[in-house]
Amino acid sequence: MCITEALSGMKSQELTLLYVFDAIMTEASVTRAADRLGMTQPAVSNAVARMRDVWHDPLFVKKGRQIEPTAFALSLWEQVRDALHQLSAAVESSVFEPATSRRKFRIALTDVSVDLYWLPLFTKITRVAPLVDLYAVPFTQMGAVDQLREASIDLALGPQGPPDRSVRSSLLFAGDFKLVMRKNHPLAGKAVSMRNFLAARHLLVSRSGDAQDYVDRALQRDGLQRRVAVTVNHIAAVPKLLTHSDLIAVVPQRVADTPEFRSKLWVTNSPVSVDPIPLYLMWHARLDRDPGLIWLRGLVGETVKGQQEK
Repeated sequence: MCITEALSGMKSQELTLLYVFDAIMTEASVTRAADRLGMTQPAVSNAVARMRDVWHDPLFVKKGRQIEPTAFALSLWEQVRDALHQLSAAVESSVFEPATSRRKFRIALTDVSVDLYWLPLFTKITRVAPLVDLYAVPFTQMGAVDQLREASIDLALGPQGPPDRSVRSSLLFAGDFKLVMRKNHPLAGKAVSMRNFLAARHLLVSRSGDAQDYVDRALQRDGLQRRVAVTVNHIAAVPKLLTHSDLIAVVPQRVADTPEFRSKLWVTNSPVSVDPIPLYLMWHARLDRDPGLIWLRGLVGETVKGQQEK
């Protein structure tokens, strides 16, 4: 008998404890687990007390304001996590009615994607599924696969990370880049040479604070280097910084084409040839046939492609 069959044959009380346990492990918080499950915090705490009695282990140890799982808890979760998700999908995925669903969806995406797609996506969902909640989670290329595997997110929107057989993906588009600067910048109004590009001070959008990205890697292949004078961690800060300085920046074309950038900045081609960066929609294989996720994937893809066509 496979573990999924074993779980489905358990008593409802035991299965409930496992679902609560899984939520706490996923969220690393009793409070967030309660929100995820639609339970009160005291109810989740009572369930933890029953788990400790049934499984004869403390399960969670407080470390300051955080909780850490015991070795037994980590081992148990490793054994039951995927089976619980498969069982949930089998039970919950038989029907999905957007108009009446109260599901909560978590999508990992970059700040650029939040700026570009979140409002139109939210507007679509509000119109057809007013009771559905939508949560944005910070995207990291290395962390998205782990987040999908651990079910802490439902979808990820961004460049693909390390290959993983458990992750499915759909290519939405591959975006080019543009060079932007203030409209009265000394380099504005004409083609920018490589010499002037390298001599300028650059602004870089970097969530990590690292002063290198795809442009620097392309330059390094030719033995060249630019000066990144300033970094910011959010694309929305770029127009103001550029309009009040002689900085220049290379940004995704889909960002450069927005009214906020076009109205305030000079937009031109970059002398550096950078390969287009593909944008993927990613999800875990266990949710392939989940009607709710199929519906949401369709809306996200439709939203992204719709914004690109404007």
